[in-house]
Amino acid sequence: MSLEIREADLNESDDAEAVVALLDEYARHPIGQSKPLTADVRARVIPGLREHPGALVLLACDGVDRVGVAVCFWGFSTFAGLPLINIHDLAVTARHRRKGAGRALMEDVLRRAREAGCAKVTLEVRDDNEPAKQLYKRLGFGPWTSPMLFVSRWL
Repeated sequence: MSLEIREADLNESDDAEAVVALLDEYARHPIGQSKPLTADVRARVIPGLREHPGALVLLACDGVDRVGVAVCFWGFSTFAGLPLINIHDLAVTARHRRKGAGRALMEDVLRRAREAGCAKVTLEVRDDNEPAKQLYKRLGFGPWTSPMLFVSRWL
């Protein structure tokens, strides 16, 4: 597999469709939400990402096939006084998992963060997602015990 990591062109239909398809496959998996994206979400996600000023969407491409996606958002660390990147979604299509696409996406995010002078890269991972946790540990993410909790309230 010869991978290229590049920024998605969300105005280009093939890239936009691939991002939605990759996110939908991720959503259908038990590690996602165990159900597909609704038609309404599928219709909103690309326009929403296009309009979000802090969105950074990367695609892992194997030739013409788009095999992975990282949906990230630029943020700011008030404790460091520097920008940060949050990886919101990292998804690789099932037939390309364990072949380096996830690692390549992560390394590209880390490279971009260093080049932008970021203080850190953040992400969240389910406690039962062992393959992802192992990848993140190998890339230096941690600590793996924390007094912090990630909570949300759906509106």
